[in-house]
Amino acid sequence: MSISRKTILIISAFFAIYVIWGSTYLLNKIVVTEVAPLYLASIRFTTASLLIFAIAKAMKLNLAINGKQFKNNIFAGFLFLVYGNGVFVWALKYVDSGFGALEASFQPLMVLAMMRLVDGKKIQTNSIIGISLGIFGMYLLVSQQELLLKKESLLGIIMIFSCVISWSWGSLFVARAELGPSYFVNTGYQMLFSGIMLFGISFLLGEPWTSPLQWSGSAQLSMALLIVFGSIVAFTAFNYLLKEVSTEKVSTSAFVNPVIALILGWYVLDEHITGQSIVAAVILLTGVYFINFKRSLRPRMHGR
Repeated sequence: MSISRKTILIISAFFAIYVIWGSTYLLNKIVVTEVAPLYLASIRFTTASLLIFAIAKAMKLNLAINGKQFKNNIFAGFLFLVYGNGVFVWALKYVDSGFGALEASFQPLMVLAMMRLVDGKKIQTNSIIGISLGIFGMYLLVSQQELLLKKESLLGIIMIFSCVISWSWGSLFVARAELGPSYFVNTGYQMLFSGIMLFGISFLLGEPWTSPLQWSGSAQLSMALLIVFGSIVAFTAFNYLLKEVSTEKVSTSAFVNPVIALILGWYVLDEHITGQSIVAAVILLTGVYFINFKRSLRPRMHGR
């Protein structure tokens, strides 16, 4: 039986948000040892947007969008990249990364709750089982490290939870909003204005700015990979999936990314993988199976 072109695109897009975004944990870890986090993000997204527009121009794609599409792309970029990503990184000053990852694993549940509130969509039993397994697997993964809570931890917990809401809201918003005819160009607009806003926030917070020419070779290479694959390829795939499959399925990247990061940390940085980590990874992927394969994977039908 032949596989349709759209099915191949969907599978490839899932590979991008699962595997490529999973690798960004490692790449960010390398760059952030030398570069301030919001400054890092601003360079990453601004450069990616300029490359997207250059490639789109060379491909003769139409860059024009109307006023409504323009505002929607700015809003989507703010929800995903400025607030959902930038504030998350800032909040990690108050809680450790393991606790942040555990909170982020609630995103698929938040998406389902919002779909229930906004659309009145019935929550499928398989989805609840899958999300429960995912959250439990994430707990097993991060609980191996001491989850340190500081005096200011409540602020970090609240802000990270608000970031989960922002990313979930953005996912539902993009699935419904009028953004423009090209997923690729939409990604460019979202990243351009997010990058500019992040530059402004980085400046106001007084982050140190250093020229990329002064970074080490490994940091430069990691940033290049973040721009090309983590931003251009994976975020375009993410925008595409939000229009083609259910939002809850797209949100399962929150479960798969840490598993990919675990494998790459072991392979590249010789980080130790415990038996509990392996059990956690199996549980996480089982949760993804329950959410993604309750029906055969096929494009969502649009009534237009």
